[in-house]
Order: sequence, then C-alpha cells, then structure tokens
Amino acid sequence: MSSLVVVGAQWGDEGKGKIVDLLTPDMDVVVRFQGGNNAGHTVIVGGTKYILQLIPSGILHAGKRCFIGNGVVLDPAAFHKEADTLRSQGVEVTPARLAVSRNTHIIMPYHKALDAAREGSKGSDQIGTTKRGIGPCYEDKAARVGIRASDLADENLLRKKIAKVLLEKNALLATLYKSQPLTVDGVMDEIREAAAHLAPFLDDVPGAVNACLESGGKLLFEGAQGTMLDIDHGTYPFVTSSNTVSCSAAAGSGVSPWSLDRILGIAKAYTTRVGAGPFPTELLDATGNYLREKGFEAGTVTGRPRRCGWLDLAVLRHAVRLNGITEIALTKLDVLSGLPELKICTAYKYDGKTLLYPPQEENSLARVEPVYENMPGWDDDLTAIRDWNKMPAKVRAYVARIEELLKVPIKIVSVGPDRNQTIFR
Repeated sequence: MSSLVVVGAQWGDEGKGKIVDLLTPDMDVVVRFQGGNNAGHTVIVGGTKYILQLIPSGILHAGKRCFIGNGVVLDPAAFHKEADTLRSQGVEVTPARLAVSRNTHIIMPYHKALDAAREGSKGSDQIGTTKRGIGPCYEDKAARVGIRASDLADENLLRKKIAKVLLEKNALLATLYKSQPLTVDGVMDEIREAAAHLAPFLDDVPGAVNACLESGGKLLFEGAQGTMLDIDHGTYPFVTSSNTVSCSAAAGSGVSPWSLDRILGIAKAYTTRVGAGPFPTELLDATGNYLREKGFEAGTVTGRPRRCGWLDLAVLRHAVRLNGITEIALTKLDVLSGLPELKICTAYKYDGKTLLYPPQEENSLARVEPVYENMPGWDDDLTAIRDWNKMPAKVRAYVARIEELLKVPIKIVSVGPDRNQTIFR
C-alpha cells in the first residue's frame, strides 16, 4: 500500500494543481476528497493552461483513473462544462477514467440562490463566498435534507425531496432576503439535463478506491483550498464549509485513516489569500503589489486579486501540526527574485505573549503583531534552474531556514508555472 495526501498549507492557491500533476505519473489513482467548484487548480503544460475546479488534476495524464469522493459537493452543470472544456483541449474525460461517488452531495439551484442572497445582504460583513452554493449545500448535508448523486436517478424521490426542502428555502428567499422563490418544476427542469450528463460517471468510489489499495496500487488524495480555510481549524468565520485538512481524505473518499501514508503540504514561498479575513503578514505597499503582479496573483475561480504578504511560519507550523505533514513542496520561489530583502514571520506577539501558533479566539489573528526575521534577497532569475546545487546561495539559505524552523524537509521546489519548472530535492 502506498498513498500520498496533498493539502494546502496556507489559505489555498498554493499551487496544488501543478504538484498533483507532477506526481500523478507515479500514481495509479487520484482522488478529490472535499470542497466544490469554489476551488480551482491551474496547470500549465507546454504553454497550455488547464483550469480544473472539480475534476482531479490527474486527469491530464492518459491511463490514470480519477475519482470524485463523497466529501465533495458537486454542481452537475459546472461538472458538465468543465468536462467539455477539457475534452476541447484534447483530454479524455470518460466514465472509464473518471468516477463520481454516488454519495456525493449535489449543489442545487436553490443553494446558489440562497448563497447569493445571503452574502448580498451582509454589506460590509461579507465573508467573501464565491456564491456558488457550496456552503448551503454542506448545510443541507449536515441537516440531512441534502440531494445525493444517487438521488438524481430516481425522479419521484428527487421531486419529493426538492418539494420538502423548498418549503424552508422559499421562506428564507422570499421573506428574509426579498428574493424570488423557486418552484419544484423549475428546479427539476434546471437540474434534469445536467444530471443526465452526470449519470454515466456515478460509481461505488469507496469500493473502487479500497480495491486499488488492496491490490497494492498507488493513490494520491487531492485536497482543495488550504488549512487556514478549514471549517474547524481556519480563520473562522472567514473559512470554507468543509474540512480541508489531511484527515478529511479518509472520510471524504471512504477509506480507513490507516490508508494515508505520506502527507505533502503545499506552500508558497510567500503568503496569499483571497477574500475577507485576517492576514497578519499582508503587505499593503509596493512590495505587495510586486508579488501580486510578478506572481500573477488572481483567483483561478473568481479572478479576484489575491492579497499578498511575507511568508508566515506560525501559519505553516499550524498546518504541519494539524495535517501531520511529512514533507513540503515550496512553490513560486522565483517570484521573490528582485527583492533586496526578505522577511519571514517566525512568531506573533499577542496580549503580551509570544506565540508560535495562531491564537484560537475568533478574529484574534487580526490582533497579532508579526515577529519578523530578515534575510537577504536575490536578483537572480531562477526560472531556468533545474539542479538544486546550482541554485544561488541566498536562495538555498532561505529554503534551509524555513526547513530549520518548521523541522520538515522541503522535497519539491517550484520555480515557474510550467510542469518542468520544478526541482526535486
């Protein structure tokens, strides 16, 4: 048995898609285990950009089997559109290569309507949701009124469940949010065509994944978003609606926790986040703009500019501890080239104390003071370097200091967006 869990160690957008794409050739199966199409992975191969929001990045490699687990919430229309886009780029997306768990919860039209109405009503208190129905779908899952993928094949059951749930949804939409209520027929009509496209992909994913493990296959579990967006352990309430940490790979795929061997944390060489919420090392100056422009920092899904800041090791320590990270992939190291001096946040000052980990009280991260360690920058262009021993001494010192403070080896270094701009150490 050999498996690897890939998780984001910051606020998402760390470059997980590229790393999953790089590691897939050594794997038999790739499983997406949580989140929805509010997450996006961008993979660049030979100058061609592939954007994946639901389908695992492993689909770009012929002959590899990919699964979408029960921990994901899936919008059938978004799934259909993404599959068609990949096919137009020459990628084989068929039921022989991709399967969706019958237990995966479905994002319905009323989830998206409620998400948009709720976020729009908050004014300056918005949390930055993508308004794609992710949160409301997870709410219905927890409330035991959700629509699962297997329900789409039974029209009578589907109609009954929709009619029941619309009693509450329409009361909220019409009364609280002054929005247009939905009808059962309207929802059925909207979901029917997309559901028909999804039906051939439905399968017993836990059975297939466990069969692969039992036969000695190699599995990669692909996470979405990042540790600091975890519903339990992130910067609540500015978080996503699922557990983004590594242990979710087991529950979200239908395997035993004993099946998870190695945990690879993906981290940028600096820090970014999209949307609202506290960000201790954020740079609201020319350096922040430099990182944003040079790193092409805009959300894959929303296109929103990412907020940029110095590398935060208190956040990364938190991620290492929560996920049990055994190794790190450090991405976008090349973006730091051209800065005369770099800063690493090694701890926080909070209420007169020095903290190595983020405090737990709500919004407390907005009140910490970063403790910085300065390091010399470099002007060298790193994008063509493929041998770690040929990396400039200042670059190697920066990476070595991160390893020393986190006590976790950095096994992969990315120096550009393309698949081949990577160094394995």
